[in-house]
Amino acid sequence: MVTFVDRVTLHLSAGKGGNGCVSVKREKFKPLAGPDGGNGGHGGDIVLVADPQVTTLLSYHHSPHRSGGNGGFGMGDHRSGAHGESLELPVPVGTVVKDASGETLVDMIEPGMRFVVAPGGLGGLGNAALSNPKRKAPGFALLGTPGWEGDVLLELKTVADVALVGFPSAGKSSLIAAVSAARPKIADYPFTTLHPNLGVVQAGDVRYTVADVPGLIEGASEGRGLGLEFLRHVERCTALVHVLDCATLDPGRDPLSDLEVILAELAAYPVPEGQIPLLERPQLVALNKVDVPEAKDLADLVRPELEARGFRVFEISTVSHEGLRQLTFALGDIVAAHRIEQAKTPAPERVVIRPKGSQKEFWVRVEGGTYGNIYRILGEKPLRWVQQTDFQNEEAVGYLADRLEKLGVEDELFRSGATPGATVVIGEGDGIVFDWEPSVRSTAELATAPRGTDPRLLQNGRRTTSERRERYHDMMDAKAQARAELEAERLASAERSAEGDE
Repeated sequence: MVTFVDRVTLHLSAGKGGNGCVSVKREKFKPLAGPDGGNGGHGGDIVLVADPQVTTLLSYHHSPHRSGGNGGFGMGDHRSGAHGESLELPVPVGTVVKDASGETLVDMIEPGMRFVVAPGGLGGLGNAALSNPKRKAPGFALLGTPGWEGDVLLELKTVADVALVGFPSAGKSSLIAAVSAARPKIADYPFTTLHPNLGVVQAGDVRYTVADVPGLIEGASEGRGLGLEFLRHVERCTALVHVLDCATLDPGRDPLSDLEVILAELAAYPVPEGQIPLLERPQLVALNKVDVPEAKDLADLVRPELEARGFRVFEISTVSHEGLRQLTFALGDIVAAHRIEQAKTPAPERVVIRPKGSQKEFWVRVEGGTYGNIYRILGEKPLRWVQQTDFQNEEAVGYLADRLEKLGVEDELFRSGATPGATVVIGEGDGIVFDWEPSVRSTAELATAPRGTDPRLLQNGRRTTSERRERYHDMMDAKAQARAELEAERLASAERSAEGDE
């Protein structure tokens, strides 16, 4: 049974915006008192909230599909639809939010931090909001737009001051249970710890948190064991404590070789840009299980070599609690010094993440097709306007054409080489396909040839005077010839009749 989850993919669907209303106010002696259709309500957002009371992403592992509330439809008498209910999703402090491509959107490192991960759709305007002096009684309204749909990745990185690292069964869980009120699972077999455990330690006036990270083995940075899955939890720690087992019964293992393996795996793990590498942070060594006589002798043997390498070494026992007070106070001094140093540096400016808008409101991409070029219009505004248009209403379609023309879409299509009747698509994929018929405001708009030339003059089909005179003469000659043939045929018929009478 899964009890701890630190990485999960959410399938989000924000609320849809409600449609606007088409309505006309009717009063006594005034059956058409003007439009009074209300606007549709906006769709509900999906918001992530950093909650200190949440410690795992388990609930999202079991139910990853989440949706926001839809906006209500507008109604007559200027009644707007209700806004969709926003959905707040509590996540642990330290959760990193990434999009489907792996790009980091936000790092939820502060309690109470909020981030709109999926904005809801916009409500459509009613015909009352669309009326103006030139359009006094619109017979259409705008539709609501769909909310954001997609996947986001939540990745939990434990926020702790101290991380305990070491081989499986080195005594990390026993150590955190001995110095704090945490009660992790403890057993005498490898990989007992399947998820990080947090404990709060009070050392004098300093209170700090300790994270028990699942055991590392050789090759953890390449995916062996459980270490790689949980090394991300030491990224935010101030200090590291290497817990070395001095009473191990495994052949070929000793505290020095264990430390070399752990250091190699920590060096191979890449930390995010801007953070201190793991091996450059304060490190202490805890020689555990010295309550065993053989382990005590081994600890006395390796301690001088470890101190010669620059490590502060503590001989501890989680059973007899020997050396735990000295270790906790030493860690408290390191954490206190780090907090003082952080207080001196100014707090980083809060970065407000907003939706990325395109540099251009729209652009035209020319694509080759079986029956000629296809001109695809891309951009946030044209796509949103298409989503708001009821294509069963001719007036609404005309309103869309006016908006696209004012945005400069037709001029851009001319510059891209489009001609009347060309295939135009709005949006990616199938999109909205139509045959383009430009709005002609002056004949100069159709002059697409280079300066100094005009193809309209080359296509002039008007006949000259001589051509008309020649065609007239040809027509008269044809008529005279037809009359002569009819006269000859009449005379021949008369002669045959006369011969028959004789």
